[in-house]
Amino acid sequence: MCARRSEGSSSEEPLEELPEDVEAFIDYFLGTMCDPSRRQILALLAAPAVERERPVEMRSGEIAKALGLAHATVSGHLRQLARTGLLGSRRSGNEVYYSVRNHLLVRAFHDLVEALYKEHQERFKGKKESSEDDRSA
Repeated sequence: MCARRSEGSSSEEPLEELPEDVEAFIDYFLGTMCDPSRRQILALLAAPAVERERPVEMRSGEIAKALGLAHATVSGHLRQLARTGLLGSRRSGNEVYYSVRNHLLVRAFHDLVEALYKEHQERFKGKKESSEDDRSA
């Protein structure tokens, strides 16, 4: 069960439990992001739009080609990412363009990935070095 601090509360005050529907959304969101292909799609669409006035928009076929995935696979992943609120789409004729819809959630997830990477490096750096020392001895 997750908990959060209520607005304006101090660190000494107890955490408040989240409503069940919020808990379910968190589970769904994190479950969706467990798939490496979905993370790749999100990274592709969230790439900084250097010298662009508009956010990155891509069709599912372009995403599939860029990542070397089957079109049907990408379409399913795009549907799931859209259900989490991370992606949005717009139709232009017969074409559907996908883009990041919720930049706050994307940034929060990126920060989580960075924190997990750093934690992994700290935890396993010593183990990796000692394993390498054992092999060279």
